[in-house]
Amino acid sequence: MLAQQDDDVLATARALLRKGKNREAIARLSEVAARRPQIKGVNHELGVAFYREGEYLEAAKYLQNAWKENPEDRDAAQLLGLSFYSSGRPAEAIPALERVRSWHPDANIDAIYILGLCYVMVTRYPEARRIFAQLYGVEADSAAAHLLLARMLLRQGFDPAAEREINSGLLISPQLPLAHLALGELSVYGGNYERAVQEFEAELALNPACAPALTHLGEVCWRLSRDEDSEKFLRRSISLDSTASEPYAVLGKVLLRAGQPALAEKNLHRAITLDPGSYTAHYFLGQLYRDQGKVEAAEREMKAAARIQQLQASNAGRN
Repeated sequence: MLAQQDDDVLATARALLRKGKNREAIARLSEVAARRPQIKGVNHELGVAFYREGEYLEAAKYLQNAWKENPEDRDAAQLLGLSFYSSGRPAEAIPALERVRSWHPDANIDAIYILGLCYVMVTRYPEARRIFAQLYGVEADSAAAHLLLARMLLRQGFDPAAEREINSGLLISPQLPLAHLALGELSVYGGNYERAVQEFEAELALNPACAPALTHLGEVCWRLSRDEDSEKFLRRSISLDSTASEPYAVLGKVLLRAGQPALAEKNLHRAITLDPGSYTAHYFLGQLYRDQGKVEAAEREMKAAARIQQLQASNAGRN
């Protein structure tokens, strides 16, 4: 009789999960697990419920048990890998995600992308490169594969390894598109602005229509107080791509320093229209309003900039 009651509770919990009522499901499942920890399915369901609630370490505990109970439980394996990754434990995520990949060798799914990131985080770079090459449809030993891995390394802040991968790609293909753009970004992160200018100019020599290279060049020239050059490059970038917010934001701060507040405000507003999450645009618009004595408007923009900065800081990797 008690076993039938537990089965009924388990069925009810599953129905709650389907409705998104995870907390209620966890409460019911925990009761069953306390009475009959060996009951089939309770670890799986508890793991899923905790995962959906964002309690990844708790989820991993139950998902591990579920995977031990049933090595063919694909959902448990995938969520276990994702739970460990989300908890900052990439080495522990790898075995489960490798198993998922063995089940879906040709799939382009989030779990396999995360496996690549886990390889990056534990410095297993050749394996990471093979993963990303597969996902993006290029040969694993190609120049493009090295550049793909470099982009992932850049996002995670692994700059020396990223530079090695870019240079490996350039050895294979000296005119590799976007390689010098990435080297320029690396130089900016390292504060070497003169070298950044050289790299962005090298990219433009190969690809004159590369709007991001022009935008980055405009930003670096602003940092070097070369405001006329900065404005020239930014306007060229906007002419090539008027949908990107960054050149408008950078142009706004160039014009602000040049003593043209009306034009600066116009460009900063344009940047925010295109991307409400532009920290640069909100921050410099706040400065502009503060200089004009518009206290409330300045406070509004500075608060928006602070919220964006806080959100960016909470996200893994560079933005």
